[in-house]
Amino acid sequence: MRHGDKIKNLGRTYEHRAALMSNLACQIIEHKRIVTTLAKAKALRVYVEPMITRSKNDTMHNRRTVFSSLQDKEAIKELFGVIGDKVANRPGGYTRIIKLNRRMGDASDMAMIELVDFNEIYGKDTEAAAAKKTRRSRKGSTAKKETAAPAPEATTEATDAAPEATTEV
Repeated sequence: MRHGDKIKNLGRTYEHRAALMSNLACQIIEHKRIVTTLAKAKALRVYVEPMITRSKNDTMHNRRTVFSSLQDKEAIKELFGVIGDKVANRPGGYTRIIKLNRRMGDASDMAMIELVDFNEIYGKDTEAAAAKKTRRSRKGSTAKKETAAPAPEATTEATDAAPEATTEV
């Protein structure tokens, strides 16, 4: 039985699993998106998200801690440079796993794991979501009522300007 066993072994020894996770983490940092099996993607998310959290605070201690896991200087530069700046305001959830079709050879479940802030397709939605606060309180509901009042005034000004434009043409 596997009571209390929280580590996904992936059918590998400790050394092999550590090397696999290090290589996958370097690849997702470099390419921002990789395709792998679903089990590896889920294990990689647990492995790489704490590193991305450390990259928000660029100190020598954080760099050395992450380097002890990755062993790749170029990945460290990318992580603490581009990625750390991009995820600075995000409170967590840096990766997204998207399930894909099964692999033809062995029918294993495939998935694409990507860094959320580097997706061009959903880029407009993520910028709006990053601007919004994720944690809300009931105290903020009075501010919404105050900001809702000026909106109808803006629409009346727009309707007044529209007939003038049509008469000139």
